[in-house]
Amino acid sequence: MWWAAAEAVLKSKSVLACANDLHCSWGALNRAVLEKGVGVLAADPHRLDGVESIGVDEHVWRHTRTGNRYVTVIVDLTSRRSGKPARLLDMVEDRSERAFAQWLAERPQSFRDNVREVAMDAFAGYKKAAARQVPHAVEILDPFHIVKLAGDKLTAVRCRLQREATGRRGRRDDPLYRGRRILLRTAALRTGRQRERVDALLADPANKPLTLAHGAYQKIIACYAQEDRRRGRDMMAELIEALAAGGAAPGCPELATLDRTLKRRMADVLAFFGHPMGRTGRQRPSTDGSRPSGA
Repeated sequence: MWWAAAEAVLKSKSVLACANDLHCSWGALNRAVLEKGVGVLAADPHRLDGVESIGVDEHVWRHTRTGNRYVTVIVDLTSRRSGKPARLLDMVEDRSERAFAQWLAERPQSFRDNVREVAMDAFAGYKKAAARQVPHAVEILDPFHIVKLAGDKLTAVRCRLQREATGRRGRRDDPLYRGRRILLRTAALRTGRQRERVDALLADPANKPLTLAHGAYQKIIACYAQEDRRRGRDMMAELIEALAAGGAAPGCPELATLDRTLKRRMADVLAFFGHPMGRTGRQRPSTDGSRPSGA
């Protein structure tokens, strides 16, 4: 049992592989590993010592029509300051303010007092829970989710223009559909041919909303790519204020929706640039359209 628990926890070996090595059933070994994990690892009174930065996000763990699809995942980001991997603290069924607030309330007061930063996405429930249980902690909107949110708005604009122009979804030979991945790629990383294709799309007067959304998306990536965090903060604040100005996004309601979110959570967005966690706490957002490995 100890060997299986060590293989699963320390080496990320699957329960099935351990069961095959021990010539026993998956169910028997899984129960044994869970027993050791809950009885020894989760019950360790020193497991939460030194936790100062936590991250919270949801994860879809059930793909069925019945039962709650989501779990709330809480990780320890304190070690990221020294370049070490983050550490999983717990997973709580459901994605809600109540689920995260209850988890925090069940931790010792010393743990809550020691938490200095909480990184999260734009879900208001996590923000309310953190404000209620750890009001002294700095709330930081994770850069990955900001870039992802802007990319989703860019994709929504492209799909809308596609439907307006053709009355249907995109097909293989449609220029807008062919450019779906290139538009999400950082401009500096595009090949010459990719730049030509994007320039052709953005030069079309009918695609003016796409040009606006693409410009905002690339500027957000540029803010997080700045080595000078103060400069990045100023660029982000300037962008949010510019998007909030009247007439900044004509014919592009998707961009207006993005700005309302950024404006409402502006302090949390800018906190990333001015706090120690913002410098080393999380992986930088992806610049090639793929999901960052540390998010």
